[in-house]
Amino acid sequence: MREPLVAAAVQMNSQADLAENLGRAGRLVAEAASRGAKVVVLPENFAFMGGDDDERLRVAEDLDAKDGGRIRAFLAENATKHGVWMLAGGLPERSSDPKRVHNTFAAVAPSGEIVARYRKIHMFDVEVGDGQRYRESASCMPGDEPVVVDVAGTRIGLSICYDLRFPELYRELVARGAEVLVVPAAFTLATGKDHWHVLLRARAIEAQCYVIAAAQWGSHPKGRKTYGKSCIVDPWGEVVAQASEGEGIVVGTLDPAYLAHVRASLPSLQHRRIGVGSRQA
Repeated sequence: MREPLVAAAVQMNSQADLAENLGRAGRLVAEAASRGAKVVVLPENFAFMGGDDDERLRVAEDLDAKDGGRIRAFLAENATKHGVWMLAGGLPERSSDPKRVHNTFAAVAPSGEIVARYRKIHMFDVEVGDGQRYRESASCMPGDEPVVVDVAGTRIGLSICYDLRFPELYRELVARGAEVLVVPAAFTLATGKDHWHVLLRARAIEAQCYVIAAAQWGSHPKGRKTYGKSCIVDPWGEVVAQASEGEGIVVGTLDPAYLAHVRASLPSLQHRRIGVGSRQA
């Protein structure tokens, strides 16, 4: 990280209406840019949430196609219009399986170009006691490659929601040079109230990274409820900014001097003895 970076996490209440979701996201991105954000993180399922698997397949896009689709066009338009990096976590990308999509994180530069993508590795196949049964693998094909991307001179590690429970992924992102970890999510209300902040702070502390977490909030189709509490956590594990209830944004400045201070004063990344291999974080 070469210089301070102003970042925003967007909190949404996305539904099963693509056009409405993109319109609301656009207004929140504009607000973030007006408050000085140069990096804007959108939550998982920002463009489409709920409905059935057939609907998700219908809105899924081929991100490699020249003409793209409505989601890709939205990201490019807003990145160029506001001169920001759009970190869009959790959009439906067509896969090689005609019955499943990838849950894909797209990193879009201010030029409008998709410069990196991460396909969610860990599938949310659980029953959490909220009356809902989640089988993400039934409609989504997992990825298999961790991704770190250079954003405005800052190395940012990409992840999505359920990935947060797997510290080995974040250790690998740090080994690849990550200074900031991004976690777009649709954390359930049942798990979020007990685990969201604990896990985010743990990942920040053990990785000695800033964490930007953009979340879904409220009620969604099929009875799903999400926790919200989008936030920014510093490398010491302090929550330095947090969204309130409802849709909105949270903005914070990521300070390279503070990041360097934390890593120098408690050099745990240099003291690792297990799983380091030939790389040094």
